[in-house]
Amino acid sequence: MTTARASYASLLCLAVETDCIGVEVRNDLDGELFDGSEFVTAGAAARNKGLRLLDLSEVSGFNDMSDRAYQSVERLAVIAKASGAEAISLIPRNDGMATSKAVRIECLKETVIKFAPVLEQSNLLGYIEPLGFQQSSLRSKSEIVDVLEQLGLTDRFKLVHDTFHHFLAGDGAVFPEHTGIVHLSGVVDKNVPVEQLRDEHRVLVDERDVMNNVSQLNELTLNGYCGPVSVEAFSPQIHSLKNPVAALSDSFNYIDSGLAAMVA
Repeated sequence: MTTARASYASLLCLAVETDCIGVEVRNDLDGELFDGSEFVTAGAAARNKGLRLLDLSEVSGFNDMSDRAYQSVERLAVIAKASGAEAISLIPRNDGMATSKAVRIECLKETVIKFAPVLEQSNLLGYIEPLGFQQSSLRSKSEIVDVLEQLGLTDRFKLVHDTFHHFLAGDGAVFPEHTGIVHLSGVVDKNVPVEQLRDEHRVLVDERDVMNNVSQLNELTLNGYCGPVSVEAFSPQIHSLKNPVAALSDSFNYIDSGLAAMVA
């Protein structure tokens, strides 16, 4: 997402230049997934550069109990297996449909039970990303963890800890042991009320960040998280950067320095 206008080949080069361990690839951007390359070829291209395909994103509205969602999981799982990706992202309904907690939990239970065999067959993880928006059908990480623990599915499904959505939800608890990947982005506009923040406000993390990204990362890592951290900046101003390598490197250096200062 941070390089939404870049080609797949450019994304891989950028990851190498900024010392990343891998990339996330999305199916909701302009153009075809992997720029139309064969899935096996696309996966090999990443591995040839020493990169992992960390995640394919996304199945939207995964918990709407529809045939569409199940078929989307099946299709994305086939692509992930062919390309060698490690996981697929599952994004909840975000349409403002009001449901009681009981209904919300029951939908989640039935959905993960149905999806688990598909993921297992392809040896994939399912990354569930709670969204902090008021209209989201899944805002709480603790609700998701409770369901996965009850069903014994914590090895097949993991959380996405998105620093933006964590901030929006006011969800104080973090679950390092249940987290598969961290999504990182910053918000620097102090004049926008929290309830009005949207994806377009998400930029790179620097000293102006109001969401305490460094503190969130510090809490996760101090409590045992050692997985990947992926930058997910939706802002068009980030997509139009002339030198994303320099901008990302500056952001990474700021984050690393902040984490080092916290543990010093």
